[in-house]
Amino acid sequence: MNFDIKTEQLSDDAYVISLAGEVDLYTAPEFKQQLLEVIGQGGKQVIVDFSSTTFIDSTTLGVLVGGVKRLRTNDGQLSLVCSDRNITKIFEITGLDRVFAIHTTREEAISKLDGVSQPSS
Repeated sequence: MNFDIKTEQLSDDAYVISLAGEVDLYTAPEFKQQLLEVIGQGGKQVIVDFSSTTFIDSTTLGVLVGGVKRLRTNDGQLSLVCSDRNITKIFEITGLDRVFAIHTTREEAISKLDGVSQPSS
């Protein structure tokens, strides 16, 4: 099973959760646990990076919807990074592209966060 999850803290309340491989019925619980942990630590601006993800299913969508509901009660937001057309299409078909801000690059998603300083290059 090829799945990997990495979490990076950008500021006091901003995090990026990067997922790689297949996020499905078997791996989504680990993703859910990580997402809830980040929100529990005060994360209000969470970016889920699907750049290295090859597959998502309805379980993944459920985790994302649960996360966005939890974040919205704290005035938070959940953004997605997705450059894979097949995965983006899933969000469009389900109408979830209107729920989440979907960015094509990680840099673009980070630039849209409130009050997070950009690393100088």
